[in-house]
Amino acid sequence: MFVYCINHFHRLTMNSIKIVVVFSLSFLFSNSANCQSEKSFIREKINVLASPFFHGRGYVMGGEEKAAQYIAAEFGKYGLKQVGQNGSYFQDYEFPINTFPGRVFVSINGDTLNPGPDYIVNAASSGMTMEKPVKMKKIELSSVKDSIGWDNVKKKMKLGGAYYLQNADTPTKYLKLGIRKFATELPQGLFIVPKHGKLIWTANQNLEKATIVYIEDTVLPAKPKKVMVDIENKFIEKHKARNVVGYVPGTEQPDSFIVFTAHFDHLGRMGNEALFPGASDNASGTSLVLYLANYFAQHPQKYSVAFMLFSGEEVGLLGSEYYVGHPMFPLEQISFLVNLDMTGDAKKGITVVNGVSHEPEFAMLEELNGDSVYVKTIKKRERTSNSDHYHFSKNGVPAVFIYGMGTIGHYHDVFDVAEDVNLDNVDGLAQLLIKFTAKLQE
Repeated sequence: MFVYCINHFHRLTMNSIKIVVVFSLSFLFSNSANCQSEKSFIREKINVLASPFFHGRGYVMGGEEKAAQYIAAEFGKYGLKQVGQNGSYFQDYEFPINTFPGRVFVSINGDTLNPGPDYIVNAASSGMTMEKPVKMKKIELSSVKDSIGWDNVKKKMKLGGAYYLQNADTPTKYLKLGIRKFATELPQGLFIVPKHGKLIWTANQNLEKATIVYIEDTVLPAKPKKVMVDIENKFIEKHKARNVVGYVPGTEQPDSFIVFTAHFDHLGRMGNEALFPGASDNASGTSLVLYLANYFAQHPQKYSVAFMLFSGEEVGLLGSEYYVGHPMFPLEQISFLVNLDMTGDAKKGITVVNGVSHEPEFAMLEELNGDSVYVKTIKKRERTSNSDHYHFSKNGVPAVFIYGMGTIGHYHDVFDVAEDVNLDNVDGLAQLLIKFTAKLQE
C-alpha cells in the first residue's frame, strides 16, 4: 500500500510540483486520499493551507494567489471538470484593499511590543513613520455618550498629533461606532487605543487618514507617555483575486447541481512578523470541501456536484457576491447549496444556519444523524449574512451554512494555527454530508 501511494502521488502531482516541494516528505508521501481516512486527509490539507508558505492566504506576498493555485492543482488531481475562464478552474475579479506588507513597529515608553498578540493596527489605517518617540496627549472618553460630546472631543484633536484614547469603548458603544466606522471619524494622526481582552483583526477596502493602533491593556505600562511607530501600508486599488470552481458531472441529471462552498482566503500578514494562519477560519472548511471533491470524483452522483472555493470573504463576501452576479451555470440549476465555514471541530455538534428556512432539508440531516450517529447534535438557526451562503440565499438559491460547535475560539488572531484544530467528529460530518447528498437526489 505504501508503494502504491507513492506512485499514485507521483502521477497526480507533476503539474503542481512547484507548490508541493515546499512541504515535508511526510506530506509528499501521504497526499493520496485513497491512502487516508477523512480525518487524516483533512488534517493534511489544513496543515498545508495554514502553513507560512501561503502567508495567511491574504493580500500580501501572493498568499491568496498561491492558495488558489494549490486548490486548482488539487481539483486537477481529482479529475474535476473545469468551468472557469479560458478552460480553467478560475474566475477572476478584483477589489480595493488596504495592506500592511512591510514594517509594523510600535513601542510604548521605549518598550517594543509584539504585533498580533500585543497589538493590531486598524486595517483602514494610513502608514506612519516616526524618527523618535513623541509624547502622547491623553483623552478621557468615559463620559462621551452622545454625538455632541464626541464632536467636542474631536475638536481637541490636531492634525498629525499623537493621542492616547482612554475608555474608547464608551463612545463606540453609545454611538454605535464599529471598528470600521470608528476609523472614519478620526483625523490624520496617531491614535493609541487600549483594549481589554481578545484582539480581533479585520480586512478593509478603505484607506482612512488616521493611524489607529489597538493595544492589549495588560502589556501597557501604568503610565504610557511616549510612543514611537513605524507602520508601512500599501493601498491596492485593484487587487486581483480569483474564485476556484470545479464539478463532477451527474450521471442522470447533469443540469441539476448540488454545490459545496467554502472561502479559502484569510487575513494574511500584518507586517513582516504577524501571521494570521486562519486554520479554523477557514482552512478547515476548505479542506472539508477538498475531501468531498475527491470523494465525489470517485463516486459520481445522479446530479452534478460542484465545488466552489471563494476568495474575498474576509473583505465582505466579495468572491461569492461576484460569483452570484456572474454564475458559471444558471443559479436556478442549483438544487441545494451547503456552505462550510469553520468546520474544524464538531465536538459539540454542528449548527445549520438557514435551517429554519429549509425545514425539509434540516429534517433530512436530523433523520440521517439518528441517535448521534455522525455528530453529537444538530442545531438550527435563522438566516445570517456572515458567510458565503448569503448572496446565494438572497438570490433564491436553497442554501445553508454549516459550522462546527466546540472550537477553541481562536478567531481573526495569530493563534488560529493548525495544531489547535481538533477535528473532533469532522470525519462524522464528512460522512453525514455524503449521505445528505444522496438523500437530496431521491
